[in-house]
Amino acid sequence: MSYALEMHAITKMYLETMRIANDNVDLTLLNGEILSLAGENGAGKTTLMKILYGLTSADAGTIIIDGKERVFKTPLDAQKLKIGMVHQHVMLVDEFSVAQNVVLGNEIIKHGLFYDKQKNNQKVERLIKEHNFTIRAEDKVANLSIGEKQQVEILKMLYRDVKILILDEPTSTLTIQEITSLFLTLKKLQKRGVSIILITHKIHEIKEISDRVCIMREGKMIGCFITRDVDEAFISRIMMGQMSPKIEKIPLERSSEAILSLKSVTVLKHHQKQPLLDNLTIDVYGGEIVGCAGISGNGLGQLESILLGSLPISKGTITYHDQVLSTTHQRATTRKLGLPFVPSDRLYTGSSLEATVSENMIATSRDNFFPPFGILKKKINQYTASLIKEFDIKTTPYNLIGTLSGGNIQKVILAREIEKIKDIIICCEVTWGLDVGSAQFIHKEIVELRNKGVGVLLLSSNLDEILSLSDRLLIFSRGAVVAEFNSREIPHLTKEQLGPYLLGKATKANV
Repeated sequence: MSYALEMHAITKMYLETMRIANDNVDLTLLNGEILSLAGENGAGKTTLMKILYGLTSADAGTIIIDGKERVFKTPLDAQKLKIGMVHQHVMLVDEFSVAQNVVLGNEIIKHGLFYDKQKNNQKVERLIKEHNFTIRAEDKVANLSIGEKQQVEILKMLYRDVKILILDEPTSTLTIQEITSLFLTLKKLQKRGVSIILITHKIHEIKEISDRVCIMREGKMIGCFITRDVDEAFISRIMMGQMSPKIEKIPLERSSEAILSLKSVTVLKHHQKQPLLDNLTIDVYGGEIVGCAGISGNGLGQLESILLGSLPISKGTITYHDQVLSTTHQRATTRKLGLPFVPSDRLYTGSSLEATVSENMIATSRDNFFPPFGILKKKINQYTASLIKEFDIKTTPYNLIGTLSGGNIQKVILAREIEKIKDIIICCEVTWGLDVGSAQFIHKEIVELRNKGVGVLLLSSNLDEILSLSDRLLIFSRGAVVAEFNSREIPHLTKEQLGPYLLGKATKANV
């Protein structure tokens, strides 16, 4: 048994928050194994891997690669030892082609001076075909879906012939088909002797792909286990430190009139024949969760954009009760009316990373805290502290929100939006990239809102989430609703049954 990597007694404290991110952590990686590094958001997984990749430094501890102690001051130090990292949020140059992004820093040059476009494209195209990716070397990255951009990130690592590959939540934005393709790629790399660390909170994926699983909680390494020897319930219990409560929806009569209505909404872009959204009609009633599911690039993002008001509609109307939010060639006034909205991009649309937790909490209700003369700082901090306690957010009112984990940032946004709910909330990819505990907490909050008579419009590419929460389910493909399922049908549906609808190969009207 030989080790590709050994990390001993790694300790890291962030002085800004006085939080110990890694507390005397040990981790080993065998040559040619796939290791899942699991834990809830804020458990310390990503910090540990950032230390390994040279993105941050440890306060104490040692790293041994191939039997020699190493010090990584920058990612370049790690790259020299054939260590690569694919981040949760893609780090690409949108204006470059796929090939330009992949070879960046390692380009083939002709005549000692010029970028050899043909040879670079050919080399990248061979890699694409070898791993059955769906993109092309000459594609512009700005035109790719998030799932396709993830493929580019992995191609960068393949091009550099890495020996240790770290992937941070790589399946968060991928379709079922893309996840299957990714796992096939990882298995191929494993057979070539590449050692892989997969940061994930998705327990079924841990069971499917990994040889071992190491579980962290609150900065500590709780234990490492051979994956086949433990079941999903055990992994979940170790990650959370407790059994997860069951979320129950009570039988409820929905409201007689729709709260939010989209009627014949169409969005055309330039002179493209295929609309971004095609004759969309959706009604959301009080006391129900309307789930909208779709593969990346098939309309969910555009639906979010028209509801946010960042994309005008070409035809149709959007109304809230009897009030018109948007009509032909107008942007929706959803946000101006203060309707609760949890956007898919929590980092840049849902929050201001350079502002404090308190400042983010009051961002949509400033009038309550800013009288004509002065600022009610004490009231702001008391208000924030009460929401932090209610939503179990690991922070203080004074921390910059950008220092929080993804799950805690999402809880801040959800707390802020729930506080102003009247009768509806719009949630987009609400648990994307979150750990089991954070996702279950948010699911519980959504169901409780529904049980109180609130209408919920839930946009999600997570089929497990959409099937477990929805009272009505709409399937999107190519910008249109191709299937609708009611509350009697949803409990009997499987993800596999939804596949043909998601791919646009089948349609179904509501019955």
